[in-house]
Amino acid sequence: MRIDILTLFPDMVKPYLNESIIKRAINNNLVQVNVVNFRDYSKLNNHQVDDTPYGGGGGMLLRCEPIVEAIDALKTKDSKVIIMSPQGKPFKQEKALELAKEKHLILICGHYEGFDERIYHFVDEEISIGDYVLTGGELPALVLTDSIIRLLPGVIEENSYLNDSFMQGLLDYPSYTKPPIFRGLKVPDVLLSGHHQNILQYRRDQALQNTLKKRSDLLEKK
Repeated sequence: MRIDILTLFPDMVKPYLNESIIKRAINNNLVQVNVVNFRDYSKLNNHQVDDTPYGGGGGMLLRCEPIVEAIDALKTKDSKVIIMSPQGKPFKQEKALELAKEKHLILICGHYEGFDERIYHFVDEEISIGDYVLTGGELPALVLTDSIIRLLPGVIEENSYLNDSFMQGLLDYPSYTKPPIFRGLKVPDVLLSGHHQNILQYRRDQALQNTLKKRSDLLEKK
């Protein structure tokens, strides 16, 4: 897979790509991630990418030309172009699984007061990571990048994410490690029993209880 992140602030994005599992996936050629400054595609002498909105109003809007020129330069027949926006569809684990099957993603990070509306004619999808507004789309783009890359073959063991929260329509079950007793808090006996069937049933029950307690809306959907 190839992911191109279009941003005005590459230095906000690059450090995250140089750590942990994401860095290892890139180094192992399991994914290619490019950070593109779409200011480089501005045709104005001062490389301006924003301007005042027609009709008045506060703030500045991102212009069509540099973003669409960048899309045109990067796009192939396998590309899916996604714009990060609080007005988009909420990002869910199901969408991460869907996007992990794509060959090429172009993620557009906004800034300032938003985009010239005509830019949306050149994208395939609009995605939000929540009902709130950030200063830019860099963090949402990294959220997508992280959640998608970890699902790619070879990045992590499949068993590591198959039981993740939301994968089975439930939250994850509680997990424990050494020591078996910490400040009077004991690991449940069933997890120390070695009885795999009982452990599986315990974890299933705990996932249901955890979901009922924290996100009962998921059980209603299920």
